[in-house]
Amino acid sequence: MTAPDGAPPAYIGRFAPSPTGALHFGSLVAAVGSYLRARSLRGRWLVRIEDLDPPREVPGAAEEQVETLAAFGLVPDAPVAYQSRSAALHQKALQQLLDSGAAYWCGCSRRDLPDDGIYPGTCRHGLPPGREPRSVRMRTDNAEIECFVDAVQGEYCDHPGRMGGDFIILRGDGLIAYQLAVVVDDAASAITEVVRGADLIDSTPRQLLVYRRLGLKPPDWMHLPIVTDDNGRKLSKSDDDDPVIARPRAEALRLALRALGHEPPAGARWLDTQMNWALANFDIARIPRGPVAVGVHPL
Repeated sequence: MTAPDGAPPAYIGRFAPSPTGALHFGSLVAAVGSYLRARSLRGRWLVRIEDLDPPREVPGAAEEQVETLAAFGLVPDAPVAYQSRSAALHQKALQQLLDSGAAYWCGCSRRDLPDDGIYPGTCRHGLPPGREPRSVRMRTDNAEIECFVDAVQGEYCDHPGRMGGDFIILRGDGLIAYQLAVVVDDAASAITEVVRGADLIDSTPRQLLVYRRLGLKPPDWMHLPIVTDDNGRKLSKSDDDDPVIARPRAEALRLALRALGHEPPAGARWLDTQMNWALANFDIARIPRGPVAVGVHPL
């Protein structure tokens, strides 16, 4: 998809699931929300499989997720990307952060952390005697509070190190960590806005720090409401009553649109009719901040 003058569209969004199982309802809400946002701005919508954690991956899950997206009419504007194929970019960014002093090698394991789980900076100024390098951490002791204005959640401010101190960007098993990989891959794809679930909003300050330390322009942000059951419990991919597997697709899509504040009129019973209505009526002002329980009312 290109703009009328032949130039690339200004907006590029994406959906980036992990291949740890079948596409679940929370992911469907994120996929639909990111797709509608991109289409409403006449932009491009991409899909990237975040396959950087082989021990947690389920064989065939990536292909199944892509097929499920297509069954709901969610087809990306470019071939599906795989995060594992960006290893050279990840390593280059990692080395840049090490060379600049923004990151450092750490010899601590999880059992070395205090009870509160916040890393105390043991290796910030070099490995203690007898410790071997095993992971790489991002420095947060010299970071400032990061603030951004989310398109749905409003202004959000937090310190990148608040949740766990200096955070890991290269794991002890040699795998690139999410906080670094997602920044590098979004920048490489020229993503202009990250649309995802609000359960990931507290990762944003850490990712903003990575963007700044790499000299990259960060995207805009839009965090969609967390979906819960009627008791306020976040829906899990392990729930047997997940609408993606428990209901016909048109009903599952209606529930996803309901979670986004865009439930189609009662007469829109078919999947393509519902999606066409949502495309014609999409307005981010209708999206609730959440959490949202979508099973309160019968379909």
